[in-house]
Amino acid sequence: MNRAWAVFKAHPYISNVLGYTTLFASADLIQQRVLDSAGINWCQTARVATVGFCFHANFNYHWLRGLERMLPGGSVKAVMGKVVADQLIAAPLTISAFYIGLSLLENKEDPLEDWKQKFWTSYKVQLTVDYNLFLMPCKTSLCLSIYLIILLWPSL
Repeated sequence: MNRAWAVFKAHPYISNVLGYTTLFASADLIQQRVLDSAGINWCQTARVATVGFCFHANFNYHWLRGLERMLPGGSVKAVMGKVVADQLIAAPLTISAFYIGLSLLENKEDPLEDWKQKFWTSYKVQLTVDYNLFLMPCKTSLCLSIYLIILLWPSL
């Protein structure tokens, strides 16, 4: 286990890609388990994991590194700048990539249909959750964020 941890620390890109892929697949499995008692649609989980793997892992890895270069440090001013930039630039891009990417993988006739229906609700929920998490201590915010994702994801 220590050897694997050392590899992840030495290669943060690998851990980022694996982490996002696992997070997206796990969230989809939890959502299916909560909403659908008929069983797990593994093709759906594979599509969600693919979007996490192909876009979100790569985008977030490079975005956060670039954001740190543009606004270095942990001062209140730098952190606020990072949060505002993240919410105004990255959040709309990642939400859009998720809905449009899934629609393309599902071969939907109109890949923008889900995006048009769900974007603003998703964006408002993300802003609300991020704002509230910003005001809480780290331990509390981590537990609450996991709870809220599990609770709110099916309603989006």
